[in-house]
Amino acid sequence: MSKLEICANSIESALNAQNGKADRVELCSELSVGGITPSKGMIQMARELLDIPLYVLIRPRSGDFCYSIMELEIMKEDIAYCAEVGCEGVVFGALTTDRRIDEAKTMLLMQEAGFMDVTFHRAFDEVQNQFEALDTLKELGVQRVLTSGGAETALSGIDTLGELIDEAEDEIIIMPGGGIRPENIELLKGIGATAYHSAAMVNGAKHADLEMIKSLRKALT
Repeated sequence: MSKLEICANSIESALNAQNGKADRVELCSELSVGGITPSKGMIQMARELLDIPLYVLIRPRSGDFCYSIMELEIMKEDIAYCAEVGCEGVVFGALTTDRRIDEAKTMLLMQEAGFMDVTFHRAFDEVQNQFEALDTLKELGVQRVLTSGGAETALSGIDTLGELIDEAEDEIIIMPGGGIRPENIELLKGIGATAYHSAAMVNGAKHADLEMIKSLRKALT
């Protein structure tokens, strides 16, 4: 059975993910700008209320994924806090100005993550060559890549996603994300992914929709 990760922009969304039988939560704030790191209070409350694994987005600001030394230090502090409160994973991405994986910064962040799982987020969709980037992330020991295959949505990038899954083999997990809904997940299941990522939000809603999460879970069972 494929795993379902819900991108939760609030405690309400995180609880809906749990009640809808999602496998884990990626916690963030400000989805309107692609997500940034939630507050320490939000992380702590989520950790106290959730029984399912909690992954936290580590992104100090909106915009590009080329980070300064000071921003890198902020990210390391946020990762350290996640480890301190017992989060199971962190989600981040760092690129160079020429749109390649920033190996040095990624390695420093991974060292800070320690025992926690690491997902490289959709910064991956902005790299020049996704297959070269995938090889780099394999070498760095990243556990998972969240991607739409470089397209606007996972459904639009389905062919590339299938190729990435084949290339990943058993060394790294490719997790499709981007516009995944109950009505299109059956098509995406054909590429053989073992995990899927969705915000599960109805247009105009503030939080992830419980019934949509239940439908996604049912479709993946």
